[in-house]
Amino acid sequence: MMRRLPLSAAVLAVTMALMGSSCGYLAARDHLNKGVASMKSAKFKDAAEHFKEAMALDPSWDVPRLYLATSYMSQWIPGAESPENIEFANNARNGFLDVLKTSPQDKTALASLASMAFSEATTGVLTPEEKIKKLDESADWHKKHIAVEPTAEHYYSLAVIDFTKWVPDWLAARSAAKMRQDEPGPLKDPKARAALKEKDGAMVDESIGYLRKALELDPEYENAMAYLNLMLRQPADYLDSKEEYEKNIAEADQWLQKYLDTKKIKAEREAKKAAGGIQQDSKK
Repeated sequence: MMRRLPLSAAVLAVTMALMGSSCGYLAARDHLNKGVASMKSAKFKDAAEHFKEAMALDPSWDVPRLYLATSYMSQWIPGAESPENIEFANNARNGFLDVLKTSPQDKTALASLASMAFSEATTGVLTPEEKIKKLDESADWHKKHIAVEPTAEHYYSLAVIDFTKWVPDWLAARSAAKMRQDEPGPLKDPKARAALKEKDGAMVDESIGYLRKALELDPEYENAMAYLNLMLRQPADYLDSKEEYEKNIAEADQWLQKYLDTKKIKAEREAKKAAGGIQQDSKK
């Protein structure tokens, strides 16, 4: 038969186990704090080692894993093709994906993956098909973030992705019609208008919806106003009549003015806030 430990010995064993666990817990947090401090000083190699130590001490804790991925992302230069830079990108991406395995709703990981995919689409040397694939990947991550927490920024980003896909077709249609970018529309050829609307009309409508949703969530989101101006102005080229075109342009002008007004209001608000923080010296 297995001999039972005396009560005092059993208590001591449990106490020692708890102390060991507590020491590991505290050491992991200490390494995390040191890693964060190293990151702030741009000592990324030191930071990575601290985050790895924290992960080893507390494998179930996702925070150091998230910081490690972020440290790799901070060193990554979108568009650069050196082996070291590609390794930074792969390590960052894999790190964020590892976080999502245990914390599938982690907003930082989702937002970071969305940002990386968009940067790769817009800075890398890609074929048109590869670029669209990366843009779609970015959109998927934004939608996953919205499923966790809808934000104006992520709806805006979805609209920007649609705009990035659409604008080459618009420029090509204008070029084919020998129209300058600033020349009033719509496109003169009815077949060209129909082809552009057939290809991109649904995507344009979707992006306008994303921007209106962003402005519902944040009525002072001036970047969404600026893009709504663009997404109403440029697609007006495929509308069938001058009246429809002018209606779109009029709404675009309203959003452009609202963008300018909002920028001014925010600047005045910040100026007042800064002025309010100045303390006059009462000692003369």
